[in-house]
Amino acid sequence: MEEVRIFKIKDDTIAVSFKYDKSIVEAIHAIPTRRWDPKKKLWFFMDKPYIKQKIKHVFTGYNIIEVNPFINSKEYEILLKELQSLKYSRKTIKAYLYYNENFISFCNKSVYEINRQDILNYLSHLSTHHNYSVASLNIAISALKFFYGKILHKPFIIEKKRPKKDKHLPNVLNTEEIIHLLNAPINIKHRVILALVYSGGLRVSEVTRLKPEDIDLTRKLIYIRKAKGRKDRYTLLSDKASYILLKYINAFKPEKWLFEGQNPIKPLSIRTAEKVFENACKIAGIKKKVSIHFLRHSFATHLLENGTDIRYIQELLGHASSRTTEIYTHVAKRDFLKITSPLDKINSHII
Repeated sequence: MEEVRIFKIKDDTIAVSFKYDKSIVEAIHAIPTRRWDPKKKLWFFMDKPYIKQKIKHVFTGYNIIEVNPFINSKEYEILLKELQSLKYSRKTIKAYLYYNENFISFCNKSVYEINRQDILNYLSHLSTHHNYSVASLNIAISALKFFYGKILHKPFIIEKKRPKKDKHLPNVLNTEEIIHLLNAPINIKHRVILALVYSGGLRVSEVTRLKPEDIDLTRKLIYIRKAKGRKDRYTLLSDKASYILLKYINAFKPEKWLFEGQNPIKPLSIRTAEKVFENACKIAGIKKKVSIHFLRHSFATHLLENGTDIRYIQELLGHASSRTTEIYTHVAKRDFLKITSPLDKINSHII
């Protein structure tokens, strides 16, 4: 059987390679966006589903092989094994592989032909054409730096300065909104999920992967295993949260995971937990643009407003640096409430 190879070249471009056949070439001329490159001996097309469908129709009866120049390389395997050996998280491994694969597709070069300008062009492309956030751009830089700097020992990527993050203050729910939110779900499982996130300032990935043995009802503590940075920590379990949690445990008797997914051997998905929060917000009438992660922000801010030392808050949140925790000092109103507006000092009525 004759073969045809479809190469992913850039975000919006594919190339097709096949043994010359006059009838096939004539059929290709009917496909939109076609372009022949005589030097590379390749046909180029826009990477659109309907175009790819037309190409596959032309090559009916052929052995169609879709090729990614990076995924099928030994360098990809080296990168994957290095990330796994250093015990990077699954999320980080997925991101590093994606950005390196996407970068090679964008450049249409061998990894050994890459230069500094290619990286600058790629980052500019992500920023201008895809409107990537500063955080996403920094992950892309880290991914490329790891592969080209650490594995291939190319120094140019290290010279790239990182874009500065926008200094956004986290949105915070007030205590009244928290009460309405936690009382919103009818399902006790959903109420417990939200209560634990706020009770201990948990990340959504942490609450979904809790195990029954991670709950210490006697000491009122939650044990977080291998959190961000592969660190274990303890955080708070409130009396109110432990009361409803105990009712949930007695009713559902969870075994492997505290919050089981549809398949009991797997934990509840992060997306399901996010939907639980979103639905609770609708029922509670909360209009703020918030996600479940903002319960963690609210936990930290309310602790600070109640006079808790920021060093303890850092420990409870699992922050590696106190600088990360210090953002809550800009949100907390503990000291603001003691300040009188100059408008109230004016001895006159406003008409």
